[in-house]
Amino acid sequence: MPDQDTSQMDPHIRDILGVSLHAIRHLATRNTGLAFLVLFGILAVAACASQAPPTPELTETPTSPIHYGFQVVNTYPHDQDAFTQGLVYQEGLLYESTGLRGHSTLREVDLATGDVIQSRALDSELFGEGVTLFDGRIFQLTLTSGIGFIYDPDTFSKLGEFSYTPEGWGLTHDGRQLIMSDGSAELRFLDAETLEGTGRIEVTDRGQPVRWLNELEYVEGEIYANIWQSDLIARISPESGEVLGWIDLSDLLTGEDQAGILNGIAYDSRTGRLFVTGKNWPKLFEIALVEE
Repeated sequence: MPDQDTSQMDPHIRDILGVSLHAIRHLATRNTGLAFLVLFGILAVAACASQAPPTPELTETPTSPIHYGFQVVNTYPHDQDAFTQGLVYQEGLLYESTGLRGHSTLREVDLATGDVIQSRALDSELFGEGVTLFDGRIFQLTLTSGIGFIYDPDTFSKLGEFSYTPEGWGLTHDGRQLIMSDGSAELRFLDAETLEGTGRIEVTDRGQPVRWLNELEYVEGEIYANIWQSDLIARISPESGEVLGWIDLSDLLTGEDQAGILNGIAYDSRTGRLFVTGKNWPKLFEIALVEE
């Protein structure tokens, strides 16, 4: 999603602006000066409220989650035109979902070279989001359309569709069911056959909700989640929703002015390799976590 796309603006802000602007248009026909003052006040509130979400503070307390830094193990090329929204690894290949309306795709990418082996474009009005590969099928979300797609991983032919509300952000699975984020502090669990909800958890850090859960990956019994507009990945208990650890990837990509935010986690369950990248990043990294 674009970093300031209004489709990911806080729903309360969208509602305030929508209702207020309607009221202002009515008021302007009666009292132009008063309408101007009201509009000025609303824009001031919206400007403050629509700022990027604050990065969670990594303060130490006796019950704090474990904090991790990183060590770069390997660096691979990544298509800088790819607005990465979802990432999956399997047998030397990456399956990547890219976003932006008119540019959203599902891609099969060679890890070593970064070459796109095959690609399927989404309809121009759709905004591609999270992706996962489970039980011989690829599942891909879209942002605000409420439509998800199921594909054959070999041919990218569409096998089906499913629906959800309110939005689709990140997607992974735990070997039994799909796990989905929508930008809130909640994670939802879906039956992989019926695509019906089977449960949900609220993600918290020391009792406080952790919002803006974005791209997801299931790693050795934990859910890893990018936090939108930050360099942090939360390690989450799928049973309790508690944040078990924070991975800080600040300074992973340096000197690349045109690159976007961190977004994209993939895991090689056979070797334990962890891969990360970001929106329009020219590189994809294999990293090892270092406990701090």
